[in-house]
Amino acid sequence: MALKKEPEKHVNHERWLVSYADFITLLFAVFVVLYAMGQSDKKKVEEVMQSLKESFGMVNAGAPTPKVNVIPSKALTVIPSLKPEMSIAPTGRQRSGLAKSRAEEKDFRQIKASVEAYLVKQGAQHKVSLEITRRGLVVSLKEAGFFDSGQAAIKPEAYELINTISEVMTQYNNPLRVEGHTDNLPIRSAQFPSNWELSTARATNGLKYLLKNFDVDPDKISATGYAEFRPIADNATPEGRAKNRRVDLVMLSSDGVRGEP
Repeated sequence: MALKKEPEKHVNHERWLVSYADFITLLFAVFVVLYAMGQSDKKKVEEVMQSLKESFGMVNAGAPTPKVNVIPSKALTVIPSLKPEMSIAPTGRQRSGLAKSRAEEKDFRQIKASVEAYLVKQGAQHKVSLEITRRGLVVSLKEAGFFDSGQAAIKPEAYELINTISEVMTQYNNPLRVEGHTDNLPIRSAQFPSNWELSTARATNGLKYLLKNFDVDPDKISATGYAEFRPIADNATPEGRAKNRRVDLVMLSSDGVRGEP
């Protein structure tokens, strides 16, 4: 007997719609979840920002703002800085309480590069010059940026620059020399009869400033005045005389200490 032939099944050309519908549904669900998460995060960020502003007193008193307690103000404390806070004006001696190491030539190069980068950032590279010599690191503070002509008092507007330089230098235990220099033009005033008195007074004021505001051992710092007798440029020109009017902060190396009188 012959087998009965089954009728040929009808091919369904639309069954892909089921998979497509499932894909669209899942995709829609994903975007809904992402949108909800984004809105939630945005709200949280706004609440945190508002809380920080209120805690730091940055919200205007007259502006009505809702009270948000995402971060309680009582829980906020001052974040400690990585370095001792610098005073813009003399406010007392800064002591690190840590044992200091002696800076050598490698350290001098690092200090020089760091200070020079800061000077460029502040646009003050014309006020200070740095040089590494056999004596150690020599930081020259030019008169125009730190003293009034014929005066020995440090300008208040120069405190910040001096603080930055001194903070780096006084983190080591190298002996320091503060040296005053003038040009060869004579000075005669009731306060300074000659360039000797002027250069010495400027150096002494620099020494007192460091002792008062930084962690410097009194037995490792000294001041001296050289008047016009140790020039670094020709006194025959105004430019040369301007370079000679300076106060040098000398961070002495081991050779420099041995060579000191």
